[in-house]
Amino acid sequence: MTGTEPLPSAAVLTIDLAAVVANHRRLAARAPTAQVAGVVKADAYGLGARQIAPALAAAGCRNFFVAQLGEALALKPHLPPDAALYVLNGVLAGEDQHYVAHAITPVLNDLGQVARWSEAARRIGRPLPAAVHFDTGMSRLGLTAAEAEALLADASRLDGLDLRLVMSHLVASEEAEHPHNALQFERFAVLRRRFPHVRASLANSSGVFLSNQCHYDLVRPGAATYGINPLPGQANPMQSVATLTARVLQVRTIDPPEAVGYGATHRVTGPTRIATIGCGYADGWLRSLSNRGNAILAGMRVPVVGRVSMDLITLDVTAVPTVRTGDQAVLMGADLPVDEVAERAGTNGYEVLTRLGPRLHRVYRAAS
Repeated sequence: MTGTEPLPSAAVLTIDLAAVVANHRRLAARAPTAQVAGVVKADAYGLGARQIAPALAAAGCRNFFVAQLGEALALKPHLPPDAALYVLNGVLAGEDQHYVAHAITPVLNDLGQVARWSEAARRIGRPLPAAVHFDTGMSRLGLTAAEAEALLADASRLDGLDLRLVMSHLVASEEAEHPHNALQFERFAVLRRRFPHVRASLANSSGVFLSNQCHYDLVRPGAATYGINPLPGQANPMQSVATLTARVLQVRTIDPPEAVGYGATHRVTGPTRIATIGCGYADGWLRSLSNRGNAILAGMRVPVVGRVSMDLITLDVTAVPTVRTGDQAVLMGADLPVDEVAERAGTNGYEVLTRLGPRLHRVYRAAS
């Protein structure tokens, strides 16, 4: 285990790097004909890109994706020299010199970015690596159908580019029968045939489990690597990665008609033991878990009662008479999965993880 010991009052986020690597290998086994990328945008979904990317690299991963150039510049020194680092948002005006100087590969999302990167290659007099993103149904980033046709009709637009990857992004891969899947498979297959000697990538986390048809040369799982279930409604094939714990700061017994927390949103109906723990929305724990969330104390689930506040959460521990000040409450972990937390909060596991704040003391369990 790495990291300095937390102060007694600090909430602790423990990240299991061995579980991250195990998930990466599980995904590789599911897509044996493809390489598995490390999607480490948003600080590896809030869990620490500078720690997780090297662990994935040590396991053989050589393709990494972030969203923004700033993320890439921060991560680049922590990757092996032979690793490819892609920026999904592409190269914007004034950024090309940073991509060139640090050997970072932009994912080009429109004809303007294609032209900008081609001009940069001409200016420095050598080919520059690039990926091209085609929009096959997300209507977000990526070349539109009209832009794709213009690009394919004029190959000179790619002059100076060392095209490393053509890619798209699935819209509804977590729903196996969703009609958009077949539509995107068909659209991307047509585009991919126009680049027979370039690697192709389509599958995200759920796409890895959806169909071998979308594996191509490189799969790009993000959420599944961090333990979020890629198969909603089915057993999670991934290992839990992150555990969040917070100490009990105080325990008290209250009687009716007393209430708990801001707004008096929870009023007790009998003698009730309330444990207050040191974590709140300033730590990234969602306020929407007020009167809805759970924690685990002494091996038992206990409910969140009252509102989640900036620094504190209140739990009804009447059923756990052994709870004392200093005990550790588990807010998320193997027995309280991130997907369950997300469902109770009315969101998804992505938001739960990426909101976890810098005030949490992070501890990394080393990969074997």
